[in-house]
Amino acid sequence: MTGRPRAVAFDVIETLMSLEPLRARFEDIGLPGGALETWFARTLRDGMALTATGDYAPFRRVAEGALRAVSGQRADDAAVAHVLDGFAALPAHPDAEPALRRLAAAGVPALCLTNGGRDTTMAFLDRAELTDLVDRVITVEEVGRWKPPAVVYLHAAAVAGVPADRLALVAAHAWDCHGAKRAGLATGWVGRLEGRYGDVFAPPDVTGDDLVQVVERLLTLDGA
Repeated sequence: MTGRPRAVAFDVIETLMSLEPLRARFEDIGLPGGALETWFARTLRDGMALTATGDYAPFRRVAEGALRAVSGQRADDAAVAHVLDGFAALPAHPDAEPALRRLAAAGVPALCLTNGGRDTTMAFLDRAELTDLVDRVITVEEVGRWKPPAVVYLHAAAVAGVPADRLALVAAHAWDCHGAKRAGLATGWVGRLEGRYGDVFAPPDVTGDDLVQVVERLLTLDGA
């Protein structure tokens, strides 16, 4: 039976960080606001495709190429920069801070585990006043692989200094929870993005409507 985690790693983009303000920037460059979801899904697909073939490129580079593709190659360098520079102002979801504070009160370290870049992630945490609540930022840059291969999650457990089965991964993406689960981690899925957990994926250990619910349920798992 999955035990209470000794550390919790949070996915960042769409789990802690909201992409919603980028929608207006898509409209600024002549794309529909709905292209936001298409672009991010393509960014993930392309990063994962590189990983599947043994290659790697950082988030910004992959995101730039995905945006050009979604625009039908009409977005010039200035337009691409206008959209992606919006990452410098993206906010945290309202449930991020109370969830992290709940972990701190329980004495359980919180980490970030992200496909995004370190500088962007650190700037986000500073802007959202979450830095003091996060022990470590771990990025896929450290292993040269995008999530969800097991090596990424096992690296996070090694950095956290805990066995894999005592690290929990919290994410708004079912595929991310699936990857972590297959690597031996505990998993918590927040349903505010996808609404329903995908049947094709290994089920998470806990679910919740918000991050606070997920954290509370992780803390009540059996085991020391």
